Amino acid sequence: MTAVIAIDDLSFRYPGADQPSLRGVDLRIERGDFCAVIGGNGSGKTTLCKTFNGLIPHFWTGEFTGGATVDGLDTLESSVAALSQSVGYVYQDFGNQLVRPTVGTDVAFGPVNYGLADFRERADDAMRVLGIDHLAGDYVWELSGGQQHLTALAGVLAMDPAVIVVDEPVAELAPARAEETYRMLERINRERGTTIVVIEHHAEFIARYAGSVVLMAAGAVRWHLPVREALARTGELAEHGIPSPQIIDAVSRLAPEAEVPLNVGEAKAALDGLGAPGPVDRRPAEASSARPIASLTGVTHGYRDVHGRLSKVIDDMDLTLREGERIALVGSNGAGKSTLLNLLTGIKVPRKGTVEIDGLDTRRARPAELADHVCYLYQRAEQMFLKDSVREEIAMFPTERARPGTDALVEEILDRLRLTEMADRDGRTLSGGQQRRVTLGIGLATTPALLLLDEPTSSLDVGTRADVVAMLAALAETIRCVVVATHDMHLVAEWADRVLVLDSGRILADTAPADLFDDPALLETVGLVPPQISALGREVGIHPPPLTVDEFVSAYAQAPVGGR
Repeated sequence: MTAVIAIDDLSFRYPGADQPSLRGVDLRIERGDFCAVIGGNGSGKTTLCKTFNGLIPHFWTGEFTGGATVDGLDTLESSVAALSQSVGYVYQDFGNQLVRPTVGTDVAFGPVNYGLADFRERADDAMRVLGIDHLAGDYVWELSGGQQHLTALAGVLAMDPAVIVVDEPVAELAPARAEETYRMLERINRERGTTIVVIEHHAEFIARYAGSVVLMAAGAVRWHLPVREALARTGELAEHGIPSPQIIDAVSRLAPEAEVPLNVGEAKAALDGLGAPGPVDRRPAEASSARPIASLTGVTHGYRDVHGRLSKVIDDMDLTLREGERIALVGSNGAGKSTLLNLLTGIKVPRKGTVEIDGLDTRRARPAELADHVCYLYQRAEQMFLKDSVREEIAMFPTERARPGTDALVEEILDRLRLTEMADRDGRTLSGGQQRRVTLGIGLATTPALLLLDEPTSSLDVGTRADVVAMLAALAETIRCVVVATHDMHLVAEWADRVLVLDSGRILADTAPADLFDDPALLETVGLVPPQISALGREVGIHPPPLTVDEFVSAYAQAPVGGR
């Protein structure tokens, strides 16, 4: 096979940056490969991939040395327009690449722009492949984040490029849709021979779908290896904030001589010789009697489209959130999660019913008054930035409120979220994952009674996600209730004690994480996929299923005598 991407001794420094973002990169990606680029936030993954389509150095100018050739084109000598016919790119900020009013016209935009006579057939085929053909006439601003992501991917696919790069393919997708997106990418790779490059933090997707893995660290390629060999380097991956997939960790602890498993079936086969496990030793959850922090009573809310039709997003909802609860809000894209968060902040007031936050009716309370009780961290990190440095962003709210201990709190947040080295940089110049960490710092610095987070772990490496959970626990005395809208089932399993399952604007289930993952019918109804360790637990007969690898391993330790 021949290399479709060839990078030779490539270095790049952004204007004004103290250090280069890429350092002497040498890389070959073979035509037809499915390659995952991994590494911690700020390791250079996105910068590297932007050299593939010429955005670096033609759009993001800076000190550029070395060379890059993609599909036979020298990226330094070829224009971005010429390269876009060979390289399709779906960005982290994919909303910015939607340029036409409707889904169908946006998907067709590329082929129309290049004067391709079959533009309509290309667009229809791309939408059909991605399962969004029913949205062709919808306006892009009416779509959920996940639907917008698929629209951007369809626009790329309609050009039929040699290479498709997707930055965080599943960052804002419901779990079932995330699985489907990877299956679609795999089919495109297999049937069309398109080279797929994904920038990914989710090692379980890498294990199941990638053919090779590139590890980036400090702007350099540490190695480029076949996927099974790459994932066997558990210690080295952990050093770069990339823990092993749960099933690999479990098998390595229980059957260390077994081959590295890439899916649940391989993991189950590796453990078959151990016999039947015992039950998980978990104390049952008790019903909360703590005082309410927020409540919704008979709440209905919706939006009118451009034709004046009212579409209900929240439908006659009653809900009480109590002190001390860690609540995960889950459901498919468009289920109403973000709208519910907006209602809980008072940003929106319901068309019908009442929302109260810490005793304040959101219809009557002033925004400044509500801001002392509730903080909402947006799904789009850049919407949170108002100051010229990360430190100023985090310090802004407590400084304006003249809260004592602000300086110490800000320094603690900077340290815990690994932001100290970039504290004096403008947040808008940071990578997507770094921006997410800054917004978390902004929210934590407000120390509200109710903290609302919309997809807080989107685009974060696993190490930073663990830091976020630790920070929330450390501030539990001041943040009395936390609600997280998320597609991250690992976060649900590891952090939440209560799960609200939304479907079509209603609460379909109010349950505990283990009970959710032990209910296949409910999971299928709302398009959720349990963490790998929970799925493996069900496969080997553990009910309710384990939520962590430690619980899974302990179940084998609890096996009856003679069970091994």
